Amino acid sequence: MKVSGFTFIRNAISNDYPVVEAITSILPLCDEFVVALGKSDDGTAELIRSIPTDKIRIVDTIWDETMKEGGRVFAMETDKAFAAISADSDWAFYIQGDEVVHEKYHQVIRAEMEKTLNKPEIEGLLFKYLHFYGSYDYLGSSRRWYRREIRLLKNIKGIQSYRDAQGFRLNGRKIKVKLIDAYIYHYGWAKPPQGLKNKVRNFNKFYHDEDWMNQHMPETFEFDYSNADRLIKFGGTHPEVIQRRVKHTNWNINVNEVSKNRMNFRRRLLQKIEDITGWRIGEYKNYTIIERADK
Repeated sequence: MKVSGFTFIRNAISNDYPVVEAITSILPLCDEFVVALGKSDDGTAELIRSIPTDKIRIVDTIWDETMKEGGRVFAMETDKAFAAISADSDWAFYIQGDEVVHEKYHQVIRAEMEKTLNKPEIEGLLFKYLHFYGSYDYLGSSRRWYRREIRLLKNIKGIQSYRDAQGFRLNGRKIKVKLIDAYIYHYGWAKPPQGLKNKVRNFNKFYHDEDWMNQHMPETFEFDYSNADRLIKFGGTHPEVIQRRVKHTNWNINVNEVSKNRMNFRRRLLQKIEDITGWRIGEYKNYTIIERADK
């Protein structure tokens, strides 16, 4: 069984993406790793090349910044990386620059790849998510946060990144997946206020034109942590590869202020139903679950 990892990245240092941690968190599961490396001006290329492994293969790319509708450029860069994996790979493991896999899930993930390799009805593996918010100590826990995404794909011709690279499609249809008992640790929102301000402004530049940015996100824009809806304390351990970052945390947030319940009645009701039953009414699912690890 051959496994290829793949990702895309650009200006990881200036945007404070833990891309080295992301890549190294799944490298033990991969036989090769393809990085679609967008032209950067902050030393990102040197950062990627400094990772001590011979598994990484870099594909230099130029981002088409005119493709702003729905963040399409992110999907285009993902497709470039996916297209560059070895033709004889069985699985393609996708990881974004702010996502990390805990080493405690490596055995589970490998076992699921082996079990489903010869099941043609399963085209991908679906992961659960933990979204860290504001700090490394708290998780965003409400309907605002997506619960699952495909991160392992069989190397099937016709698979393409969908919309802004959050998921995938096969010849335009939803991919058939198995939901596995493993999590992606998402650290994109675990930043100090200035870092999140930069993240949101830089991110939105790939969705909107300059006039929109000047109107909605001027230089004076301040990030509002209260957008989380609800935070819960994280009681587990962080992946080994990111613990150095966690230990060097030097900011604090007012958790009581952030976690004030600002949901309207409808959202509170839907959240209550989900908390009691596990059913997320109206959940967007860019996949078709045909098997679950607990079945």
